[in-house]
Amino acid sequence: MKQTIALVDDDRNILTSVSMTLEQEGYTVRTYTDGESALQGITARPVDLAVLDVKMPRMDGMELLQRLRQRTSLPVIFLTSKDEEVDEVMGLRLGADDYITKPFSQRLLLERIRALLRRNEASRAEGSGTAPSGVMARGDLVLDETKHQCLWKTKDIQLTVTEFLLVKALATRPGMVKSRDQLIDAAYGENIYVDDRTIDSHIKRVRKKFRTADDDFNAIETLYGIGYRYKEA
Repeated sequence: MKQTIALVDDDRNILTSVSMTLEQEGYTVRTYTDGESALQGITARPVDLAVLDVKMPRMDGMELLQRLRQRTSLPVIFLTSKDEEVDEVMGLRLGADDYITKPFSQRLLLERIRALLRRNEASRAEGSGTAPSGVMARGDLVLDETKHQCLWKTKDIQLTVTEFLLVKALATRPGMVKSRDQLIDAAYGENIYVDDRTIDSHIKRVRKKFRTADDDFNAIETLYGIGYRYKEA
């Protein structure tokens, strides 16, 4: 069954050229020129992944991402200009899984899309090293890979694909420190390069989500200059 990608950008040249590339690779593509129509379209007809430009009319990419995150953990890649570093960080904090700076190589975008879709599928598949049902329990934390579900003290925590994989990587070995490079490999794959600050932004957002459910959440510890670890019970 073909996977469907929503491509949202007010530059029609990008929509046309990227759509052709993705369709040649076997994807179904739905294009939108503004955030408002994209929100309506994606809500009515869900997709497997969305690629969002930051600066758009009627509703920009930031607001669109916020609105989408209220409804779904849909994998999202941001397109941002080279001089928009603040936008990149804000996008990650709002829940984007990845970002690419313009001008970009269509081959690079295709690789990032493939990697994110693979990660999404893998996070829903039964994992090795956990219980036969694909459920990992670590104290108050329960991760169900088959349902892409995270529970903390029985409360549902809505995580994106990248956030889920980061929590899983940390919780698999409580007490063991994971460097940022190790977490990048766990969440993005060994052949994808992302900046260290990307991991830091994701971890901040993960903590914020857990603390919304539990003010006293402190299970993910920072070891400054080294990395992160999941606190032993």
